[in-house]
Amino acid sequence: MTALISPPRISRDPAVLVLEDGTRYPGRAYGARGETFGEVVFATGMTGYQETLTDPSYAGQIVLQTAPHIGNTGVNAEDPESRRIWVAGYVVRDPSRVVSNWRADRSLDDALVEDGIVGISGIDTRAVTRRIRSSGSMRGGVFSGEAASLDADEQLRRVLAAPGMAGRNLSAEVSVTEVEVTPATGERIGNLAVLDLGVKQSTIDNLAARGFDVHVFPQSATIDEIRAIEPVAAFYSNGPGDPAASDQHVQLLRAVLDDGLPFFGICFGNQLLGRALGFGTYKLPFGHRGINQPVLDKTTGRVEITSQNHGFAVEAPLDAVVDSPHGYGRVEVSHIGLNDNVVEGLRALDIPAFSVQYHPEAAAGPHDANYLFDRFRDMVLATQETKKNA
Repeated sequence: MTALISPPRISRDPAVLVLEDGTRYPGRAYGARGETFGEVVFATGMTGYQETLTDPSYAGQIVLQTAPHIGNTGVNAEDPESRRIWVAGYVVRDPSRVVSNWRADRSLDDALVEDGIVGISGIDTRAVTRRIRSSGSMRGGVFSGEAASLDADEQLRRVLAAPGMAGRNLSAEVSVTEVEVTPATGERIGNLAVLDLGVKQSTIDNLAARGFDVHVFPQSATIDEIRAIEPVAAFYSNGPGDPAASDQHVQLLRAVLDDGLPFFGICFGNQLLGRALGFGTYKLPFGHRGINQPVLDKTTGRVEITSQNHGFAVEAPLDAVVDSPHGYGRVEVSHIGLNDNVVEGLRALDIPAFSVQYHPEAAAGPHDANYLFDRFRDMVLATQETKKNA
């Protein structure tokens, strides 16, 4: 099968990555030609680049792969996490010269060109990573084709004119525009309302396997639209942007909690649950992105190796049970990131709601956290039983 795939085009065309501090990294054009801007971030996974590229959480970001060799397994029609590639740009060190996987149907370079993703290869990605680690994530631009010959001052001016991630709401760019329903594949429990802030297909599949008819709502959904399907629970997905710029989603979630619906949120959904409960959020220096992030589950004492992609986090006390500032009872931090003690999960003790900062579907890596979908199902069933006996 792979013999029918056109070999990747190893370009010699010039390109340059420009950071907002003026640092420049010349290299070769990769993917589509042109110019693109976004927050430059690094992802540490050694595998799963197709899942990374098609994760809507990366919208607005120029993703740098720390693994040096990218593209050897090509891309296929089975592994995408959504309907397209979402990254604003792509940075790799050594693109593969061949596609050598029986499941591949085209090269990564072809996929980048098809979706108009401007990239760069042949640069020292370790140096860029160290720069971001030291100075924090920053805006950047990739210039190739005619844009590569622009004056350096003009390239920097365009980078500085691009919007930053703080204060930016990107959910409308990645969300579905109308409700999409995936029937339950496990023993049916009922309708689940999923707010699509950048949901991944593997998340939908995991929820359907737990017995939910998964109704994926646009990010503009109202509480009345959600109530209309008579849901047994609600779910907030991962997604890009600053949670402080998503007040409408916070207000919707508070209405969900006021209705007594069980709630589960992941990644962006964790940050929005934190804000709905009354906690603040803040921007991390360079975020957590990759499939090898260690997290402590305080309930079990187990350490999970998790898949993550987030640049913001919840402000909440790590070692104390506190009252929700917005009146939802007692709340505790349920999971803690072991690299830097960041809040990685929240659990409400007086209402049926919890969330985690990472991706339990983890389709690009380990499955340590997949049990959380079972924990959600069990919470929904327990809530139904309590209501039935009330």
